[in-house]
Amino acid sequence: MTTLVVMGVSGVGKTVVAAELVARTGCEAADGDDFRSAAGRAPDVDRRPWLHRVADWIGAQEAAGRSTVLTCPPLGRADRDLLRDANPSVRFVHLLAPPAVILERITGRTASSPRPDSGTDARQYLEPDEPGCVVDTTTGSPAAVAELVLYALAQGDR
Repeated sequence: MTTLVVMGVSGVGKTVVAAELVARTGCEAADGDDFRSAAGRAPDVDRRPWLHRVADWIGAQEAAGRSTVLTCPPLGRADRDLLRDANPSVRFVHLLAPPAVILERITGRTASSPRPDSGTDARQYLEPDEPGCVVDTTTGSPAAVAELVLYALAQGDR
């Protein structure tokens, strides 16, 4: 049983890569934003209540023996620790792309856009002691990126 937390900025390809991972693994899927309240979507709002709801959901999936793929915005170390400490099945999939690619992908979207440089924020990178992998989404199609993710995870992460 595994919980793949697919994280990254808007426009990096979380939704399409997660869909490919679900198709290849048969896991359940969820969008982390579905656990946010309307007020909780504001940029400066305390994310802890939302993170606790996500952690509780992951725990319920673990208790039921279900593997899942969950999409989330970029998570800092403390946020990742909160999800992982309560749920041993969590593996992080941090998707990256150059800012110019992200900006091109989000052009024309109706949702608010991230800062173009937020996709390269080193403070968000996984650290060596964290389970998961970091994958550049410009390495190929969403299917190819999903294959890279599965390969990296099978090799023991990174």
